[in-house]
Amino acid sequence: MKTKITFLIAVLLLSFNSSQAQSNEEDMNTLSIMTEYAKAKNYEAAYAPFMELRQRNPKFHRGIFTYGEKILKFKIKNASGAEKVGYVNDLLKMWEERAVHFASKTPKGEFMAKACQLKYNNRKDLNLSDQQLYDCFDMAYKTDQATFTNPKSLYTYFKLAVNLYDAKSLSAEALFTKYDEVSEKVESEVKNYTVKLNKFVATEGEEAPTLSSKDANKVRSYSSFLKGYSQISKGMDKDLGDRANCENLIPLYSKNYDANKNDGVWLQRVMNRLYAKGCNDDPLFVKVLQQKNTLEPNATTAFYLGILKDKEGKASEALSYYNQAVDLESDNYEKSKILYRIAANFKKKGNYGKARSYYQKALKANPSMGKCHLAIAAMYAKSANNCGSDAFHKRAVYWLASKEAARAGRVDPTLKKSAGKSVANYNAKAPSKSDIFSGGHAGKTIKIACWIQRSIKVPSL
Repeated sequence: MKTKITFLIAVLLLSFNSSQAQSNEEDMNTLSIMTEYAKAKNYEAAYAPFMELRQRNPKFHRGIFTYGEKILKFKIKNASGAEKVGYVNDLLKMWEERAVHFASKTPKGEFMAKACQLKYNNRKDLNLSDQQLYDCFDMAYKTDQATFTNPKSLYTYFKLAVNLYDAKSLSAEALFTKYDEVSEKVESEVKNYTVKLNKFVATEGEEAPTLSSKDANKVRSYSSFLKGYSQISKGMDKDLGDRANCENLIPLYSKNYDANKNDGVWLQRVMNRLYAKGCNDDPLFVKVLQQKNTLEPNATTAFYLGILKDKEGKASEALSYYNQAVDLESDNYEKSKILYRIAANFKKKGNYGKARSYYQKALKANPSMGKCHLAIAAMYAKSANNCGSDAFHKRAVYWLASKEAARAGRVDPTLKKSAGKSVANYNAKAPSKSDIFSGGHAGKTIKIACWIQRSIKVPSL
């Protein structure tokens, strides 16, 4: 009896394994057909095997959902009316299925944001209001902020907040808070990719590293994200515009001060917003700054105290606070931002020597901070008439400016276009070939005087 039972179990197992093998083979064949069509971008032909495998065995392979997204986006793009809505809803459903079968490979924030963006892109067909869409993004952001990183979706999220504010469905305080939250998120992502990019950026005086194809792809990816974040930061500032001017900010923050005076995050955001909008002459800025410095002194409060001392004409005390701000910050990326601010303040006052010194310190902390190179180049160009002994030497300063501007484009991909324009502008103002020939300067190294104190080699003819 026992032998018969054992034999029966063996037969059943063999039958099951055979059936399983046939099933796996069928699924693999269907996946292969779908993949070949999808790789060839023949999404119409890929649709049938995709749907077949998705319905029969959705957990068979993640490629079902990876290629399925491209297939359904193609169907959406080439459909209209009710058919288009059907494909949109099916893509939303497919992402939910992916989260069930491949949860570890489906970050909630990322895919919830993708779903919201899809709804936003098709809002007219889906008949969705700004409030419904905002609530969708808000839920995604609050559910998993860490993986909600897509630049386009972050911008859409904020844009919807602006729309609701204009429609009087969102308060000014809520709008400014949302701006701060999204800006801080963007800044954290910029920091993340900048730190990664800095590993491949040579500091001044070093040779640029030779990149493997893998590293070159990384640099392109990091650069793409940084460009995206740069664009949305500009877009957010433009959208916020006069909605956050001093006339609106000061009454709002004054009214809410007592309720938030012990909230370090609130105080920090108010300080930054008032400073960014040029409201630091108002007594409220001083009041908030002093309270934050008493409650939680940090590098930022030290920097702002330096600004106040500067306005009082106490330059030595201001510099002491600036240096204190640098010393208080241990993170190189954050340190570079403070150093840049200090440099910009000296540049604004016309103290170019000190400004360059701090720009260079900022570059040492953050080699890909290309805007430092552009600022130094601009100071060189502005000093051309004052730093040359004759017409040739004055115009030669523009070669220095051009060289510095070119560095900006090399170390910071987001500045490549603007750096290129600056280089062309400076080169056009530099000595011409006839100037070089008539003066007999070809191939010579000449020294630029005054605060610049740099040498430049004249091009050979």
